[in-house]
Amino acid sequence: MTWRNWARSHRAEPSVVLEPTTIDGVRRAVERVRDAGGTLRPVGTGHSFSAAARPDDAQLDLGALTGLVSLDLARRRATVLAGTTIRECSALLAEHGLAIDALGDVDAQTIAGAISTGTHGTGILHQSIGASVVAATLVTADGGVLRVSETQRPDLLPAVRLGLGALGVLVDVTLQAVPAFALEAVEATVGLEPVLDDWMGLLRRTDHFEFYWFAGTALAVTKSNTRCDGPLQPRSPIGRFVDERLLTDLGHRALLTIGALAPASSRILNEVAARGMARGRFVEPSHDVFVADRSVRFREMEYGIPVEAMPAALREIDRALRQADVVPTFPFEIRAIGADDALLSTAHGRDTAYIAAHRWWREDPRPLFDLVEPILLAHDGRPHWGKLHSLRAEQLAERVPGFSRFVETRDELDPERRFASAWTRRVLGA
Repeated sequence: MTWRNWARSHRAEPSVVLEPTTIDGVRRAVERVRDAGGTLRPVGTGHSFSAAARPDDAQLDLGALTGLVSLDLARRRATVLAGTTIRECSALLAEHGLAIDALGDVDAQTIAGAISTGTHGTGILHQSIGASVVAATLVTADGGVLRVSETQRPDLLPAVRLGLGALGVLVDVTLQAVPAFALEAVEATVGLEPVLDDWMGLLRRTDHFEFYWFAGTALAVTKSNTRCDGPLQPRSPIGRFVDERLLTDLGHRALLTIGALAPASSRILNEVAARGMARGRFVEPSHDVFVADRSVRFREMEYGIPVEAMPAALREIDRALRQADVVPTFPFEIRAIGADDALLSTAHGRDTAYIAAHRWWREDPRPLFDLVEPILLAHDGRPHWGKLHSLRAEQLAERVPGFSRFVETRDELDPERRFASAWTRRVLGA
């Protein structure tokens, strides 16, 4: 059986695909691989652009472990099984008047996969999804079941909040939710320079601010999401269809195809895309506003840098692209999020801006990524674990403050490296 990730950037031929339906089934699967002297990697929906889920040997599919385990309404805490997708989590929480505090723009990932790779949304006063984890259950390399919480091995929480699947198999997580809320979304196409000049002000004045920049243009498509109680003013079904299917899917796909066939047209195409991307104003439940349709496949590299460094870094990228005459017909995405304590987090100990470079999956991303990555590294960049980058363990150890503590935790929980792969050896060491 061939496994491929969503972006088609990695594939594998696992020796066996294990599909347990219970936590005890996960425990037996781990014991089976351990007794055979093998290794295994857990997999969710394959939305990592990196090889995080790619196995050398066995693959553990957690897709059958879904649903709500328990709910503590008084403390707004929900425990869900690891294979539950973010979309399903949002729906389950909404039924009880709750929500996840901040989401990214994709909700197809499993909750365990999102946590394990550092998935984040935007909002300088908010944190990544992993930061909301107050407890978790893992099946460890010896087949045991380990509960980590504020009272049970609390020392492990900062590692488990972004564990790369290297500490054990996450089988359930307890999330700290918030009361359900709506977002007033305002999207506009504006000049890039005013956005860069007012970057810190925009972050402070707006609950969730981000923008897209199309290379070769002086335009930014801003997304300003403000928390509110309603009333809802949703997009019409027809408007949503036009936006998500005709413009985002078919229209973007057409522009990408033209750009690939006629690179000289890329700047003009990017002007057209930037002016047509903004969706105006609407008020909808938070999970509907945070999430955007992503049917066009792409490859992505994203780095977190100190939040104040973003304008200078993006201006350097703009100059470098112009000098190299490289004009990708896929926008850069720029976001920011608050500091957290996860050992491997790109936002560990600092408010963080993210600059993400994308390339259509049918085009070679390396010329773009090779140009952008050194600039982000020069600005104290830390790469997103679920996305593409060139760094190895020695370089990551110098950039990620909690790296050595995470490796110590890994040595404790998986000394024989049952959850290792070529990718974990590259990014974490042997």
